Amino acid sequence: MTFDILFLILLALFFDFLNGFHDSANSIATIVSTRVLTPRLAVLWAAFFNFIAVFFFGLHVATTIGKGIIDIAIIDKGIIFGTLVGACGWNIITWYFGLPTSSSHALIGGMIGSAMVKTGSSALVYSGIIKTVAFILISPVLGMILGVFFGTLVYWLFRNKAPMKVDHLFRKGQLLSAAFYSMGHGGNDAQKTMGIIASLLFSAGMMHGKFHVPWWVIVLCYSAIAMGTMFGGWRIVKTMGQKVAKLKPVDGFCAETSAAVTLVISSAFGIPVSTTHTITGAIMGVGSLRRLSAVKWGVARTIVLAWVLTIPCSAVIAAIAYALVSDLVHLR
Repeated sequence: MTFDILFLILLALFFDFLNGFHDSANSIATIVSTRVLTPRLAVLWAAFFNFIAVFFFGLHVATTIGKGIIDIAIIDKGIIFGTLVGACGWNIITWYFGLPTSSSHALIGGMIGSAMVKTGSSALVYSGIIKTVAFILISPVLGMILGVFFGTLVYWLFRNKAPMKVDHLFRKGQLLSAAFYSMGHGGNDAQKTMGIIASLLFSAGMMHGKFHVPWWVIVLCYSAIAMGTMFGGWRIVKTMGQKVAKLKPVDGFCAETSAAVTLVISSAFGIPVSTTHTITGAIMGVGSLRRLSAVKWGVARTIVLAWVLTIPCSAVIAAIAYALVSDLVHLR
């Protein structure tokens, strides 16, 4: 393995770490804001279930990222470098401003930006891009619908129970829902970095036979995202856990369960959805059950705007990075 291949693998794992760091808020914001766990215990809980997702999920999302966004034939070291710089750059910018944006879409935007500089639009796989972009709308709406459904069901089932008993029960229940959600997060998001590394190895002629994801790549990617989650993106935790809607343990349970169901369904169909979008939609749905004003729609609009900007902004950063590295070290 050459130095430049090793460097790009490490850069991909750094993105995976950032993904966990950036998206840890999605996994722990509700369980921290409802005071079910302390922040330190919450990140350890989420990181553990991020990692053990390796035993429960297939590799459908990794295949979509590896060869379903841009033509795998045009992928080279420059494309991978530009993609990762674009995705990492946008993640760091949005973390600084406390915006829960999608690491998945930042990665996809990076791939598109690099590919456009190299070959133009002919390299884009529109079927995969359209499916992914459609879920920018579908995943938060589905999360919101499921949040309303689970919230309504739970509130109806426990309508005659004393509030203190309900609160005590769902403090325990939130441990399970947070674990379920963290597994869905790891199962969907770690695969995106697997797809990038696998496409790098394939383009470098280091795979024998057809495109696949080596076992060591799988283990490294799940480990990196779990480590990122352990360090936690506290700026985003505050936005997700306190600024979108104030949550009780029962609300957190319903939101996490709704988002987890969305992630599991999406992963089964190989769709690289945003964990951020699903949990935000679910929180909005559950929060709106009490009253529409319980959701801070101004904050929600800011978050949605950041979602819309993610793919184009990461694409621009990636395009600049690809152009610069191509000119400097001739990676075309």
